[in-house]
Amino acid sequence: MASLALALYLLGLVLAFGWRSLAQWRATGDTGLRLDAGPVGSTAWWAKLLFAAALLLGVAGPAVGLAGLPAVGVLDIGWLQAAGLVVAVAGVAATLAAQLRMGASWRVGVDPHERTALVTTGAFALARNPIFTAMAATSAGLAAMVPNPVSLAATAVLITSIQLQVRAVEEPYLLRTHGTDYRRYAAVVGRFWPGVGRLPATSGRRGARSSGR
Repeated sequence: MASLALALYLLGLVLAFGWRSLAQWRATGDTGLRLDAGPVGSTAWWAKLLFAAALLLGVAGPAVGLAGLPAVGVLDIGWLQAAGLVVAVAGVAATLAAQLRMGASWRVGVDPHERTALVTTGAFALARNPIFTAMAATSAGLAAMVPNPVSLAATAVLITSIQLQVRAVEEPYLLRTHGTDYRRYAAVVGRFWPGVGRLPATSGRRGARSSGR
């Protein structure tokens, strides 16, 4: 199961970052990668550092499983591993589908001086961050397939980095860039799951109704 998990994880990385970036470049002349982490110690820097750590742990989990690191006993259950495989495969597919739905607006990272079209259709009508939701599901599925401490840590670190990136970096950027359009959207659609994590319809400050800032 560890070898299957490793192969599935590597496939997910190739599709989500390699192939998707190449497709973006061929379609728009831009890879969509915005990898500048900002000043050392900033929120964006910590979010990217944790995300990179989660990616490395994601590889390490099944790798150390192959090397003989035992699984956490209470989670070492056949049906749970099988369910994890289904979730991981679905997560990889959902990640790619949500990325493609973004079209020319797809980015990895944020350029605070850039303005892209706000995507609110398809999976984005159900949750504002379906790509991250699918990535977290993939990681959880892989951890269920190979439930050792490293795989479990990968999922925990990934979820932490996603929460930090979305709440402290991406949402403030979207509110500054799209103003009331994003706030209206965020008041109806949940952050990672339908109906959960919606923002107030107004910012609560004078002038926010018209400017969104």
